[in-house]
Amino acid sequence: MAQSYDRGAVESFGRWREFQAGMWAWILHKLTGWILVGYLFTHIAVLSTAVGVDPGAAATEMDTYTQTLQGLEGLLIVRFLEIGLLTVAVFHILNGIRLLFVDLGLGLDVQDASFYASLILTALITLSSLPTFLGGAL
Repeated sequence: MAQSYDRGAVESFGRWREFQAGMWAWILHKLTGWILVGYLFTHIAVLSTAVGVDPGAAATEMDTYTQTLQGLEGLLIVRFLEIGLLTVAVFHILNGIRLLFVDLGLGLDVQDASFYASLILTALITLSSLPTFLGGAL
């Protein structure tokens, strides 16, 4: 018989301290997935407003799309948001690969270690990419 957990009348919000690696992996995977979906819609909205080239314009004039991209790349906050996007995407990919192996029955006994390894690898990839993202911006 399964052991029950007495939650009381109202769920305790302090229970997060009891979470183990598997629960944090699930929460972070869901959170990063929603962030990526939000980014996708934001990306489409921003770039869809910057479409079209005036056929009568001089060849030396930049089109709206190029101006929009160059304007966004010039903002330091956008560079930091790109670093955040990289971090979210890398973690989501690595944790997804970890989940694929778990679903295949491989590495069931090292799930916690593989979660922590995906966190460490995400941090290493993000830190090694900082010079590329911030090059020329600071």
